[in-house]
Amino acid sequence: MTAPSLKRIHHVAYRCRDAKETVDWYARVLGMTYTTAFSEDKVPSTGEDDPYMHVFLDCGGGNVLAFFELPQQPEMGRDTNTPAWVQHLAFEVEDLDALLAAKGHIEAQGIEVLGPTYHGIFRSIYFFDPNGHRLELACNIGTSEQYAELRAVAPAMLNEWAATKRAPRHAAWLHEDPGADR
Repeated sequence: MTAPSLKRIHHVAYRCRDAKETVDWYARVLGMTYTTAFSEDKVPSTGEDDPYMHVFLDCGGGNVLAFFELPQQPEMGRDTNTPAWVQHLAFEVEDLDALLAAKGHIEAQGIEVLGPTYHGIFRSIYFFDPNGHRLELACNIGTSEQYAELRAVAPAMLNEWAATKRAPRHAAWLHEDPGADR
């Protein structure tokens, strides 16, 4: 048996509190286009009685973000054993100017934004949607040599982490912001 030949991510789906509010927010704040809705009283894959609204947003580049509103389920929460900064959706913007413009636009909507944060090969900003999902906008700033170096050290880093559960230093340069002194 061989592994499947994947083309791309078809969509990623998350839960929302209110489908209309979520669609409106993503259109207004991130410029996404609302494309599709599915709504059923029974879950097609399980046959369970559980009415839902399933909405789809075009993120650009063939990427689709989807949400489920589940009015008969308990109020949504989050995994309290995982820090809020871990689980997030990250979207790419063109460059640093676009990232800074996005930050200004999002803050003008009354949304608190963290960053830009330096990650060596990209800079990013962070904020939350109305459902409590953490979002990231990132712009790539790395060179082809840096990406090649990271690919080369990735196996050794993972093996060292697996053995020690301590952060390997193979790519410590990622955390040295050359613009930090400005």
